Amino acid sequence: MSENHHENYENMTDRQKNRTIWSVITASSLGTLIEWYDFYIFGSLAIVLATKFFPADNPTAAFLSTLATFAAGFVVRPFGALFFGRLGDIIGRKYTFLVTLLIMGFSTFLIGCIPSYKTIGFLAPVLVLILRLLQGLALGGEYGGAATYVAEYAQPHRRGYWTSWIQTTATAGLFISLIVILVTKSTLSAEEFDNWGWRVPFWISILMVGVSYIIRKNMKESPLFAKAKSEGKTSKNPLKESFGNKYNFKFVLLALFGAAMGQGVIWYTGQFYAMSFLQKVMNVESAQVDSLMATALFLGTPFFVFFGWLSDKIGRKAVMMTGMLVAILAYRPIYDSMFKSVNLENKTIATNGITEKRTAKIHADIATDSLVTFHKETLYTDGTLIKKDSITHWSPSGPVMKDGKAEEPKVSQTVKLADNTKWYLVFLVFIQVIFVTMVYGPIAAFLVEMFPVRIRYTSMSLPYHIGNGVFGGLLPAVATYLVTVGKDAGHPTWYLEGLWYPIGVAAVCLIIGLFYLKNKNNNIHD
Repeated sequence: MSENHHENYENMTDRQKNRTIWSVITASSLGTLIEWYDFYIFGSLAIVLATKFFPADNPTAAFLSTLATFAAGFVVRPFGALFFGRLGDIIGRKYTFLVTLLIMGFSTFLIGCIPSYKTIGFLAPVLVLILRLLQGLALGGEYGGAATYVAEYAQPHRRGYWTSWIQTTATAGLFISLIVILVTKSTLSAEEFDNWGWRVPFWISILMVGVSYIIRKNMKESPLFAKAKSEGKTSKNPLKESFGNKYNFKFVLLALFGAAMGQGVIWYTGQFYAMSFLQKVMNVESAQVDSLMATALFLGTPFFVFFGWLSDKIGRKAVMMTGMLVAILAYRPIYDSMFKSVNLENKTIATNGITEKRTAKIHADIATDSLVTFHKETLYTDGTLIKKDSITHWSPSGPVMKDGKAEEPKVSQTVKLADNTKWYLVFLVFIQVIFVTMVYGPIAAFLVEMFPVRIRYTSMSLPYHIGNGVFGGLLPAVATYLVTVGKDAGHPTWYLEGLWYPIGVAAVCLIIGLFYLKNKNNNIHD
């Protein structure tokens, strides 16, 4: 069957091949998109999940713990790349990423079923962590399989173009996760969403996984792998051949340090860190952040295909290195402009623009304690609305005392952007997405072309997932930590401190890539 499938494919006309590869891309992309959706729902809901699965007495620590749990899914991705990459090079591409799809889908669904920290204590974050690790393992095997599968069907002169459709799935998965969250939030009241509605996006994924599984089950094996298998040319020990062979291992390291790690930090800066920065540093209202990010991602996604196509014309290296360079130079000015766009110094308070009220409710756990909230809203003439809540604990005898002093109130502030500011921020995030598309659009074809068929799945998956999973996945937690340290130290531009991490990693990658990568696109028919 395998040899006949390869011969039939070789004898097809270009029009027939285009039809075939579109069906291949549809099946591969749908599954990959759903896996990214599953993976990023957690990141998109990080602020909500921090209150559900971690102790509530220190919101900053809870948020950092959530980001760390989010990052754990990335850190384990290289192990998934090794495990599933080996299976993919021995058994086949198709069956391996059927398994990864099912693991990802059920893990995501179960995260939506875990009781809160308040109900089961420390068992909640432990269960979430285990499921995040399973998600990371599954994603480690998914991407390499999908990219390899499509590349092995594609015509050599259009490989960047065809594989770039797979590249859109990561951003599309994030985009869809934001849309699902927005729809859920708009359908439910704020209280309903906080109580149980946040679970809905996790539950929905099981339906999408079922559809994708049925589509993928009917796919054929890739023609190049089918031919290699029929001729007995597949590897018996892909791990040893990939990493025990000095010549091949040199290319694994070059793929990681000359391309994948820089691409990883730029991907997560332009999408996840941008979202975290808007929410946590600029205090922009959550619903506005979701719609703002979704708009920028929607506008930017077609450029993955454009830069994939361009890499077929001028080479993968030229496109990716240019993307890294402009990102390194532009990040600090862009984030400085983002932060200053909500600066209140040059804004004027509207007439009767200040409203204040006070509410109180009995503490959920302490009957003699009340939570008194002082609400203050300030409307500015340009439409900016600042909402500030100060929550104080009151006992029957007055404010709750701590060490002889009234306990400090917990203050939270959110900014509802004026329309012109919102569109300005959409533009600034869109520019960052363009940097993402430049480095990410061509990289699947670039990695596939570096390695032979017999060990391709294993060899390309590891550098990709270390670059993205470790260097990229750690970015939100590391950058948030650097911002917190900078703010506590009184640094005048504390809000930009988190950018040193992606700028530094991308700069190292750029230097290595410029000197050691070839700009010529390779032939993968070996």
